[in-house]
Order: sequence, then structure tokens, then C-alpha cells
Amino acid sequence: TAKLNEEEREQRKALFGTVRDGLRPVKPFRWRLDGGAHLVEIPVTTMPLFKLPIHVSYLLYLSRLAKPLALPYFQLALKLCRLTGTGPSLLLHPLDFLGRDDTQALSFFPGMNLSSEEKLETVGRVLDALASQFAIVNVERHAEAASLSSSLPTLRWNSGPQAAMHEQESQARADLLAEDLHE
Repeated sequence: TAKLNEEEREQRKALFGTVRDGLRPVKPFRWRLDGGAHLVEIPVTTMPLFKLPIHVSYLLYLSRLAKPLALPYFQLALKLCRLTGTGPSLLLHPLDFLGRDDTQALSFFPGMNLSSEEKLETVGRVLDALASQFAIVNVERHAEAASLSSSLPTLRWNSGPQAAMHEQESQARADLLAEDLHE
């Protein structure tokens, strides 16, 4: 683990989101913005019904703890996606492709104790499982398809203090990650 002071530990917590972030919808939805404009949001998919993470960084972390369980866990998530009509949106981080043999500076991130070879093997299996059950498209095409749905839920964007606070939190996460990558 990284040797961080109290302030640095608090800053790192912001990198992984909040419980409130985890309560948002799993399927795509539309924000109705001030002035009547709309924005389609494609959430990073969590396991339907259980809201457990299924992004690749988590799968890599899980593979470190129990390698034989990581792929079946992901396959269960894909099955639940099919059963609930959830088109998965899988998040890939640059660190999903870098290992301990590439850099020690990012060792505080989960999964950075794996070699790049181990990571690439796991990522390949995850992407193969995804491609065997779903069409893989970029976020733009996913959002275009979602926006055509007449049943796409619409949420009202709050442009008040909470929205400004969320924007500040997002910027703080981006700043921390950029700072760590430049060290």
C-alpha cells in the first residue's frame, strides 16, 4: 500500500466515487438540462439487481484475490444484464493495461500489484466474454441507440449548489489522477 498522509488518503477516496454515485440508474437515461436541452448519460454498468462493480479494474482486483472467480463473476453479471435488458457499458482505465512491471508510482491503485502480462490475459478474457454476448460499440454509438428509445427515463438536471458541488468533486478526481500520472 502507498504511504499517504491523512489529507492524501481523503483525496484518494474521491477517485472511486461515493455511495450516492452507486445509487444512480444502471441503464442509460436522459438529463433534461436548463433551457430544454437534453444529454444522454451512459452509466458504467454495475451488476444488475446487486449493484456490484463489474468494471475491468474491479475484475483485475478480484482476480488477484481469487483468480478462478473473476471470469465467472463477470459472466454472471452479463447474464443478469441480458435478463434485465441492460446493455453493459464497460469502463476501461489505462491502468487496466499497465502492471507492476511498468511503474511503481501507481502502486496504491487496486490491481497494480499484477504484472502487465497477467492483466492483459484477464482483460482479453473479459472482452472475449463481452463480445460473445453483446455487440461492442463506442460510447457515442451506445448513446445514439439509447436516445432513440421512447422509454428512456428522463431526469431533471439540478443546476443549483448540488450540481456545482458534483462538478467540483469530478474536477478534483480528474486533478488527482493527472497529478499522480505526472509524478
